[in-house]
Amino acid sequence: MVTIISEIAKYLIIFFMVLYTVKCFTVLKPVAAERKRKALNVQIFYVFMIHFLCYLTLYLHYEKKSIIVFYIVQMIVSIIYMVSYHAIYKGSSRLITNNMSFLLLIGYVMLTRLDFDLAKKQFLFATIMLVVTAFLPLFIMKFPQVRNWNVFYAIFGIGFLATVFIPHVGVDKYGSNNWISIAGISMQPMEIVKIVFVFFLASSFLKAKNLKDMTKTICVAGLFMLVLVAETDLGGAVIFFMVFVMMLYLATGKHIILIGGGIGGSVVAVVGYMLLKSHFGHVTMRIDAWLNPLKYIDGSGYQVAQSLFAIGSGGFEGSGLCQGSPTSIPVVSSDFIFAAICEELGVIFGLCLLLMYLSCFIYFINISMKIRDTFYKNVAFGFTICFIFQIFLNVGGVVKFIPSTGVTLPLVSYGVSSVVSTLIMFGIIQGICVLENSGVDKNVRQKKAVQSGWAEQEVTERPQYRDEDEKKQNRQQKSEQDRRGSEKKSRRYADRKKQPDTDEFWGE
Repeated sequence: MVTIISEIAKYLIIFFMVLYTVKCFTVLKPVAAERKRKALNVQIFYVFMIHFLCYLTLYLHYEKKSIIVFYIVQMIVSIIYMVSYHAIYKGSSRLITNNMSFLLLIGYVMLTRLDFDLAKKQFLFATIMLVVTAFLPLFIMKFPQVRNWNVFYAIFGIGFLATVFIPHVGVDKYGSNNWISIAGISMQPMEIVKIVFVFFLASSFLKAKNLKDMTKTICVAGLFMLVLVAETDLGGAVIFFMVFVMMLYLATGKHIILIGGGIGGSVVAVVGYMLLKSHFGHVTMRIDAWLNPLKYIDGSGYQVAQSLFAIGSGGFEGSGLCQGSPTSIPVVSSDFIFAAICEELGVIFGLCLLLMYLSCFIYFINISMKIRDTFYKNVAFGFTICFIFQIFLNVGGVVKFIPSTGVTLPLVSYGVSSVVSTLIMFGIIQGICVLENSGVDKNVRQKKAVQSGWAEQEVTERPQYRDEDEKKQNRQQKSEQDRRGSEKKSRRYADRKKQPDTDEFWGE
């Protein structure tokens, strides 16, 4: 009976995941507000059905009451967060909340399967951060002066990155000296500093008046990346470089930035690797493993090889939760969790997960392009590039598209510092939504007033007529003009009734 229930649950999970992914793109279309609201509500139903079926399978396999308790607590936290957040911030985006909650829940499911202790630790820190980031929209509205703190961002960001070089504080993990440990709590400064880096660039580009100012910004940004290279955190350095190039392109609008950034970055990477090859021993092993994982399967290629075996053995529908062997992959709970998802939940589920990330990317780009405030436009765009490129680096390394870089899958992989930074980015983007929506309300009402034909009209002096025939003729002309105006107004009203209600900045 347990096997039958687990098998049915496996296919239902895939079915609901496909439906959820479709809804992610449905709500991006310019549809009526009521239809969009229904789609978002249906999304929540799919989220909780997938979550329930996953934990039902886990309980049937492990038969631990603690799993039921953990599931119930997750449900309570998710429902309270979704309901209270949108009750407080009327202009927030439900799509962001839905996707963020779903990604966290998927992460809890997979970590419960892989390591229950890690799942509980991730849940604890994520819940704390949900409470903390709930105040970010309020902070953004109350402190507009954050746009002027570029010097502070530079000093704090570079200084915090450099803490890894402090003796007995910096920790070496997996060949990179990019961790710190304080009071038994380990974290990556890079995860927090990438948020500071985006704010630094947004503020500096806003204040730059000439080539000299732009040159200073480029030099300081390069210093950020040099510190990361000194830590041998090449994954972080690549993310920072991509964010810098794309934000510089947005600030200048010059296509040569993209071409020069791509060519220049490639040349610097190749030359730097050849000159400092001995300093980046772990990078050399990762490149060898990427080029031929089977040749080095007894050493550096073991992780990539096991990842490919896991994805291949799972197939399109997956082996089912608790039916695979994802724990054979080293560091599977963080860097290679996507391989575990594909093995047990299926490649279809994994592709839907990537499409859901893609919908977030499209939505964030849409937000950044519509924002009127230049500073927050740059901030939203920078976070968007940082978010999607991190996904590319993680999944690309898992499927052997690029060498493994050691970055995590946002909100799904285990990693306290990664979850904290991603939730902060989501919270700031929500704050930008709230700020922009509150700013356009007045404009929307004025636009409605003009369109409805109730705007004040200019009063002109009544003309004098020389005879009755001319007076009669003018009356007929005025009557005809009034009739045409009335018909035009009626057609305009009918067209507005057919159009979707898109008065909010970007809908629900």
